[in-house]
Amino acid sequence: MTAHHSVPFARPSAETVAAVTLELQKRYGNRVVTSLAVREQHGHTLTWTANQPPDMVVWPETTEEVSEIVKVCAAHGMPIIPYGTGTSLEGHVNAPYGGVSVDTSRMNGLVAVHPEDLDCVVQPGMTRKTLNELLRDQGLFFPIDPGADASIGGMVSTRASGTNAVRYGTMKDNVVSLTAVLPSGEIVKTASRAKKSSAGYDLTRLLVGAEGTLGIITEITLKLYGIPEAISGGICPFPSVRAACDAAIMTIQTGIPIARVELADALQVKAFNLHAKLGLPETPMLFIEFHGSEESVKEQSTRFGEIADEFGGGPFEWTTKPEDRTKLWQARHDAYWSCFTLRPGAKTVATDVCVPLSRLADCVEETHRDIAETGIISPIVGHVGDGNFHLTPMVDIENPEEMRVIEEFLDRLVKRALAMEGTCTGEHGVGQKKMKYLELEHSAATLDTMRVIKRALDPQGIMNPGKIFRG
Repeated sequence: MTAHHSVPFARPSAETVAAVTLELQKRYGNRVVTSLAVREQHGHTLTWTANQPPDMVVWPETTEEVSEIVKVCAAHGMPIIPYGTGTSLEGHVNAPYGGVSVDTSRMNGLVAVHPEDLDCVVQPGMTRKTLNELLRDQGLFFPIDPGADASIGGMVSTRASGTNAVRYGTMKDNVVSLTAVLPSGEIVKTASRAKKSSAGYDLTRLLVGAEGTLGIITEITLKLYGIPEAISGGICPFPSVRAACDAAIMTIQTGIPIARVELADALQVKAFNLHAKLGLPETPMLFIEFHGSEESVKEQSTRFGEIADEFGGGPFEWTTKPEDRTKLWQARHDAYWSCFTLRPGAKTVATDVCVPLSRLADCVEETHRDIAETGIISPIVGHVGDGNFHLTPMVDIENPEEMRVIEEFLDRLVKRALAMEGTCTGEHGVGQKKMKYLELEHSAATLDTMRVIKRALDPQGIMNPGKIFRG
């Protein structure tokens, strides 16, 4: 295959920006905003990546309006940055070359629900919590739960995962069909609502995880599930991170249908206690949840407690009371914010890697040892049911030496995961921060294939430039 290397993208001229601004304002009036505060809000990042604001922000309300906006940008060679809620962690919504941030938050409707087919159709600005509130009365729910109240469109674009993935899969497993606007402005629908199809290329999976580099998603058909009759959940302390990981792996290998199994190391539990006032023992811990009938969740909880005991863990304290479970899971979802209690005033970069389940304990244990030897503050949480774990190293970004130490640590982390046949990111995505690691994870031929697809769909390179690929 001929190599297709990225060509550096040029920032549009002031004249181009002015022309696009004028044309979009004529069409959409005050839905086009150029104030610095709003632009910086749309270039923001939850990590230490520098803010790179777009030249303007526009709020479309329909697929057709998105198409019109993209056609205007394409005619002028103007960069386009799709925007959901801004909760991504790898600089996905930054605008390194300026351009138009297309904010989909007004496209937040529930288009249709088909209870008998267990699916629904939503617009991309719908957030996951709102969706589940709207579905509850029909006894249905959407299980993908990355923690933040992210937009569904953003979750599709980053191939999001979260705490329920061990049972329900990730976004790639739960998206049936998409409507999207390509970089040309053309509108495409990737599939029907049928549960399976052998008709042509799987364009749905191509766009899931593309991080807005191949188009703007404007409508999503999602799989739904019945709300379980009963849910049991709780916490189980362990003497070590390895013991906790091994217990989780054994639980899965024995076929117990666990819905959630989340690891928190001792430092992360300390952060939970400081942030949420939980009073938990500050030792490695698993957060566990089972879904099913009253009898089945009781049986599964008992069996897990027996497995935990084999690895020196316990007691497993579980409950079926929603208020008790909610308090624990809210603490888990606030893991990112809780870490700031460990070093007030510091910044962090939340990062993740994923390895085969059989190497999880090795990878977490070696990373723990690296943290201790490096002398940094970096709690660990993990979706240990699928080999994915996260770190939040705390750092003074004004201290060059600290930054060097942290960046070298993160580099070792990724290379450790890759050496164990893992990946540089299990669910955060590539964005800006992990582009260099794609070249280590994938062969040149694989990357060239990705570039061929990118150039075929986006020959001008205007769709979210500077993400995934360099240039």
